[in-house]
Amino acid sequence: MPLKIGIVGLPNVGKSTLFKALTKNPVDIQNYPFCTIEPNVGIVKVPDIRLEKLAEMSHSAKIIPTVIEFVDIAGLVKGASTGEGLGNKFLANIREVDAIVQVVRDFQNSDIIHVHNKINPAEDIEIINTELIIADLETIKKVQIRVEKDARGNKKGAPEQLVILQKIRQNLEEGRLANEATLDLSDENTELIIRELSLLTMKPFLYVYNVSDTNQKMPEALEKRNHVKLDIKIEEELLEMTTEEAQELEIKSNLDQLILKAYEILGLITFLTTGEDETRAWTIRKNSTAPIAGTAIHNDFKDKFIRAEVIAWDELLAVGSWGKAREIGKLRTEGKEYIVQDGDVIEFKI
Repeated sequence: MPLKIGIVGLPNVGKSTLFKALTKNPVDIQNYPFCTIEPNVGIVKVPDIRLEKLAEMSHSAKIIPTVIEFVDIAGLVKGASTGEGLGNKFLANIREVDAIVQVVRDFQNSDIIHVHNKINPAEDIEIINTELIIADLETIKKVQIRVEKDARGNKKGAPEQLVILQKIRQNLEEGRLANEATLDLSDENTELIIRELSLLTMKPFLYVYNVSDTNQKMPEALEKRNHVKLDIKIEEELLEMTTEEAQELEIKSNLDQLILKAYEILGLITFLTTGEDETRAWTIRKNSTAPIAGTAIHNDFKDKFIRAEVIAWDELLAVGSWGKAREIGKLRTEGKEYIVQDGDVIEFKI
């Protein structure tokens, strides 16, 4: 199942237009708050030039890219954490996604209503993040009451859990996202506790600045955030143009940059398989061992794994074929402990 990226923001900042451009799906993008009520969902291909090159080498009958899912969520307003606007629905929908793309308006257009009647990107970000922080604080406080009781009863693991809760709570009370707290995320116990909390601000964030000039410089505080600049109106117009028309007007889409960054913040990498039937991209989490990576193809690969033959995609292209790579000793034989790298071309032996 593809991982989900939630597109969020204040009403009328370009969320649904961006979703339409990303997914090529027609959605309602009228100029009024809460135009989107039920989330729109679309599957988006992850661009990967390596697929075409490997398919050409292997004379593959088809190419299958990897995908991620984008969800266009209703616009959030101040007070959402207490149910204002569509607050409760918004928060419920955002809990279900794996990462957050926050669209922030930084263009002037008197025909498009701004919910606060002024263009102030930093303030818009603060409004949204504050609502998410308030909602997370309520979650933390409720859990902390229960865990403090467990700690008094000497329940195993409760003191360690309480330390993590206190660190996150302090971060939130200081107005920072939970994902900025200093925690040992490599510790399995810590990771489990955090996952069970299902905090909104523990998810990875990517900001999309909706601008009229993608080369414009933003204030330093905004530039420092993990972001992509898009002219979302142009991206929508490109949907109606042929490739030739776009080239003639010298207009180029920046959507690939957004898709790849969204893939990156999810902590994902791609390994590849190639042959006459197909060349295919497979999605796995970073630092996955070969048997775990194999489960992307079939769950049985983990238990039945014997070994993997591996070569970097560019090395394979340089050699010219899988058979030639084996013949000259370029294929590496890797075992159960091997950590799969982005761009590995793999043949599993089970």
